[in-house]
Amino acid sequence: MGLERGPPIGYYLAMRTLYHMILSPHSRKIRLVLGEKGLAFELRAEKTWERREGFLKLNPAGDVPVLVEEGSRFYADSTAISEYLDEAYPEPPLLGNDVDGRAEIRRLVAWFDDKFHREVGRPLINERLMKRFLGLGEPQADVLRKASRNLRSHLDYISYLAERRNYLADGIISLADLAAAAHLSVADYLGHIDWSAYPGVKDWYVKVKSRKSFRPLLRDRVPGLEPPKHYSELDF
Repeated sequence: MGLERGPPIGYYLAMRTLYHMILSPHSRKIRLVLGEKGLAFELRAEKTWERREGFLKLNPAGDVPVLVEEGSRFYADSTAISEYLDEAYPEPPLLGNDVDGRAEIRRLVAWFDDKFHREVGRPLINERLMKRFLGLGEPQADVLRKASRNLRSHLDYISYLAERRNYLADGIISLADLAAAAHLSVADYLGHIDWSAYPGVKDWYVKVKSRKSFRPLLRDRVPGLEPPKHYSELDF
């Protein structure tokens, strides 16, 4: 979903606003894009499970992120938002400078936003976070074990890419790196990454993690669920 025509009656925001959840990797990706573009924005936390009527008017799917530009233009879906931002604010370019490069970047973004999230991120978030907030019982050990196995496979693939490229898709940082780092940052917050087993991935992640756009993510905290001590360290 991209630009919506005819926003809710009386809806207006004076400043660019991103509706998000702290450990939503798709929201984190957009925060990184906004940071890389040097665009000021305000964060508004949204409890998507509450299905709030005002939020559903912005995005009937009920998902975050949703970006509201100054005034009444609003956008949903992290792919649509990131591509809108790269077209509307082209510097620095995050989708590459040639057709082949853009195809590879989009492939990797889809890999992390869809495959990684389905196999790793969503089960970890559901078991470690959402069950707790919604009072749905203890995490299922078998679900966490499967997600951890899948995570190792994905880390092997990132290691393969990092050994052959300066960044995941090209010689410069791109949306592929931001998407991958956003998803890994959630798994890292939840304490599921053994960085010592993946030195190449760690070196790449440190490069992305050290960028100014990443600093706000490192300050995020979920009440009652603290990340590992290394989570906020730039060189760990």
